[in-house]
Amino acid sequence: MKFYSLLLLAMLAFFTCSAQKVVDTVQKVIPGRENSKAQEKKPYVILISADGFRYDFAKRYHADNLLRLAGEGVSASSMIPSYPSVTFPNHYAIVSGLYPSHSGLVNNVFYDRKRDDRYSMNNKDKVADGSWYGGSPLWVRAEQQKMLSASFYWVASEAKIKGIQPTYYYVYNDKINIHNRIQAVVDWLKLPANKRPHFISFYFPQVDHAAHLHGPESPETEHEVHFIDSAVNELQKAVKTTGLKDVNYIFVSDHGMTRVDDKNPLSIPASIDTSKYVISGDGILVELYAKNKGDVSAAYNALKKEAKDYDVYLKTNTPAHLHYSAADDWQNRIGDILLIPRWPRVFNIWHSGREIHPGWHGYDPALVKDMHATFFAWGPAFKKHLNIVPFQNVSVFNLVSNILGITHTDKIDGTDDLSNKVLLKPTKQ
Repeated sequence: MKFYSLLLLAMLAFFTCSAQKVVDTVQKVIPGRENSKAQEKKPYVILISADGFRYDFAKRYHADNLLRLAGEGVSASSMIPSYPSVTFPNHYAIVSGLYPSHSGLVNNVFYDRKRDDRYSMNNKDKVADGSWYGGSPLWVRAEQQKMLSASFYWVASEAKIKGIQPTYYYVYNDKINIHNRIQAVVDWLKLPANKRPHFISFYFPQVDHAAHLHGPESPETEHEVHFIDSAVNELQKAVKTTGLKDVNYIFVSDHGMTRVDDKNPLSIPASIDTSKYVISGDGILVELYAKNKGDVSAAYNALKKEAKDYDVYLKTNTPAHLHYSAADDWQNRIGDILLIPRWPRVFNIWHSGREIHPGWHGYDPALVKDMHATFFAWGPAFKKHLNIVPFQNVSVFNLVSNILGITHTDKIDGTDDLSNKVLLKPTKQ
């Protein structure tokens, strides 16, 4: 009897372990690559993103290390995210120089008519499929020009875009502690010159998670701001041990965060015949994709009459400053009709009775200042003790490219205005 009891326990343990998701924490290395001799002489850029780190969080929560480092270099009063001000589109805008409507990464979740398929940030297969991403992110540009790159998490860094991934990268997970992550960066920078990455991207999710769950003005959010402040300080101290003198840091966020009316979410409008549309999104943006274009006009007019606490737009008449219209829709992924709630309201169209988190983002940054992001930069390439006015986040692409000497010929939305303001050596016009 004891034998069978032990056998049963063993079987239960086996199936429990088998049911647990295997987390990939192993560094990926693309073999056979090395820097060209010319690229070995280039500077280094570490691009750090703290998800949801609102433009005022460093001062509000006394992130003393970040404020000190930014004070030694460049600090923007805020950075303006692209619309919609959500995670995946904006991380990709920063590294591609393209507005979401131009890159095709138009939301965290969206529908593609041509594929008759949906992209979702929660679907690892979709996230790792490079065919969803337009443009060429910084690591692709660098690798094409014989400059090695590395990523310790960034949107799309796991995907083969134009057949290229960073030479060194990790699949996103939350199981590697910050000290080991920082040590990985140091190890990269201690590699021989021909194997050493010159562009490194690094991502923190903590503030976004806390601010969603508890609100942006919560002790939990403050705690995570301090965590990131400490981690960035640890990172820059650790990098100094490599002896490299030409390391530049850019600290950004993808968007801000605001407190919303989490007690009274908006439900799906009654006038929508759900059988006639593919519906995508929720929260701060709902998009309707008509199965028959002839149904759009009547539905739009009905929604306009019914609308309360949200705005209704045709794809053809969205505000120009959003860069989110039919004319902007290079990949044909924006819905025919857009429902955009007015702050502080949010939609809850999929799960009636679901708890709505108090912290949200995604609103028009021109209307809701809380959407604005953070930008700090320091290092030998940057001017000292400089404060600048807000700018569009797509110009970070140009900034990194100019520091590293990466060229680009494709059409992008970023400009060199930011570079010319903040770099000691202005770019050539």
